[in-house]
Amino acid sequence: MSNETQTPRVPLLSEVPDAAGRFGEFGGAYVPETLVAALEQLIEVYDRVRGEERFWEELRALLTTYVGRPTPLYFAQRLTRHARKGIDRSKGAEIWLKREDLAHTGAHKINNTIGQGLLTKRMGKRRIIAETGAGQHGVASATAAAFLGLECDVYMGSEDVRRQSLNVTRMKMLGANVIEVNSGSRTLKDATNEAMRDWMGSVEHTHYIIGSVVGPHPFPMIVRDFQSIIGRECKGQAIRQFGKLPDAIVACVGGGSNAAGIFYDFVDDKGVKLVGVEAGGRSSDPGQHAAPLSLGSPGILHGSLSYVLQDSNGQTSDVHSCSAGLDYPGVGPEHSFWKDAGRVEYTSATDEEALDAFLLTARSEGIIPALETSHAISHAIKLSQTLPSEERIVVNLSGRGDKDVEEATRLLAKRQG
Repeated sequence: MSNETQTPRVPLLSEVPDAAGRFGEFGGAYVPETLVAALEQLIEVYDRVRGEERFWEELRALLTTYVGRPTPLYFAQRLTRHARKGIDRSKGAEIWLKREDLAHTGAHKINNTIGQGLLTKRMGKRRIIAETGAGQHGVASATAAAFLGLECDVYMGSEDVRRQSLNVTRMKMLGANVIEVNSGSRTLKDATNEAMRDWMGSVEHTHYIIGSVVGPHPFPMIVRDFQSIIGRECKGQAIRQFGKLPDAIVACVGGGSNAAGIFYDFVDDKGVKLVGVEAGGRSSDPGQHAAPLSLGSPGILHGSLSYVLQDSNGQTSDVHSCSAGLDYPGVGPEHSFWKDAGRVEYTSATDEEALDAFLLTARSEGIIPALETSHAISHAIKLSQTLPSEERIVVNLSGRGDKDVEEATRLLAKRQG
């Protein structure tokens, strides 16, 4: 028998979370006693369906026939041409767009709400609640509820109700009850607080469909798994359309579900550069941005340990972004894990840069992107200018910008004086 010691196998970055819901040191479940039973029930049901082919067949069928998957991988020729303008001919990587804006309801959020809606029915519950910032998760939750025959209440900060009035109307037309939240900064954090309070008093008949890869275990894992269809599709499309994996993938990061969805299938592919773009807001001063990975520190928010924007006493800081969907002081724990592991690079784009990319994409490609996505597009243009012209960048175009047209018009008019 050999006396040689075998080298222990190094776990892959994709092999998280552990049984306690930990992504390295991040994640976990920091919740009141009243929610423990509901989370345990959710873990039990999800553990059961993860190995049940019938569940995934039902979900795949709905994503195909109802949501409209797969979404296209599209070469943005004119954006690429813009990036190449005035630089060395050897530079200027191609920019491709993963068109989640073409999914039913206009964003990636529907991938998760249909999945969690099916889980709700498996648990025998009749009502769902949701939080929303930009309104896309609210619309997707209302849509899933209408389709599956569930009651739906959506919590939304009154500031977001003002700047996302179109989505408020859509939710109401779909039969959802939109509950305005007037506490705090009247944005996404406060809507999440109120949804959590509701769930604590209604767990017997209500499931909380968290809209991002945040919150207590098992939500970060569940949302990531439902959104990972984006990355799986992208990988297959890239190989078919240009014969190899992308050289880089760029996605905006608020809570981080669209980024986790497209990054997850690539985290073990070390040759693919992954970049998450946070909301740089007006400046790096406290209260003027929403960039916890770039400027925050580890802390507990909404039931998990992750990077958070907070003061020296651990109190959550105010945040700002022109995009309601990125206007959040925390981020999903798996993003924190990827940051500390050095696998994903996190940066930020300012309000001004996002507005410029919003207009540029509309006028050069005939695509009006969400203001959230515009942050990623802005950085992708800069990144393109540093990479060889034969390389390819994929941007996750996480949502369409119809919802942002009025707010963007107001901000652009204010900028022009």
